[in-house]
Amino acid sequence: MDPAKRVEAIISPALIDMGFDLVRVHISGAQQRTVQIMAERRESDEMTVEDCAAISRAVSAILDVEDPIKGSYTLEVSSPGLDRPLTRPKDFQRFAGLEARVELNQPMDGQRRFRGRIGGLSDGIVHLDVKGRNIDIPFDEIDRAKLILNDELLALAGEARH
Repeated sequence: MDPAKRVEAIISPALIDMGFDLVRVHISGAQQRTVQIMAERRESDEMTVEDCAAISRAVSAILDVEDPIKGSYTLEVSSPGLDRPLTRPKDFQRFAGLEARVELNQPMDGQRRFRGRIGGLSDGIVHLDVKGRNIDIPFDEIDRAKLILNDELLALAGEARH
């Protein structure tokens, strides 16, 4: 099993019990590895430094016991931020109407990268409006996706804070 998927499986239940959803686990680096945990509150968009610290303590203890990553590593815990990665099917429902960049595992119609407005998700298919053309992408074919930081996203974030 992929190390990031193994870590995800090990820590996800604890995060859910703490009131958080796991957004992504990313492991990088060859010599000095970094394990990045990205999480968000289940009931609101507001993540605090204290939330990140609590997650860090809990995840660190779990990883020390389970030991899914051999050798030393640095643990980083963060919130997704505005231009967040879209890693779960529900992200494409939640952020429908916003612009995203989507990269596929394999080319579709000769193209791997798309930029467009999210039209939602149905039956495992992400709908993306790319310059007025509807592109249907199987969720399982998406390698990476993230929201695009633009004036619209900044305005929505400003409205959410007021």
